[in-house]
Amino acid sequence: MIEELKDTAIINKVGGRFKLSALIQKRMLELMEGGRPLIADTEGKSQMEIVIEEIVQDKITIDDSETANNNMDKPKPAPF
Repeated sequence: MIEELKDTAIINKVGGRFKLSALIQKRMLELMEGGRPLIADTEGKSQMEIVIEEIVQDKITIDDSETANNNMDKPKPAPF
């Protein structure tokens, strides 16, 4: 297991376990489709290790602005 995933610092960095999982999945898909790693030393590392290192080095983050904008467009329920 990747040691960084045992530490809560990486979970707190992205805002929770769900967001971390989503970020890892999205970035791994980008790498599988031919995206280039954003870190220099990838020799002998799995794609998962590359993604975790990118998160730790703040090379990738979650863009919360899209979520916030989508919530503003939704109608608010009427109070009872």
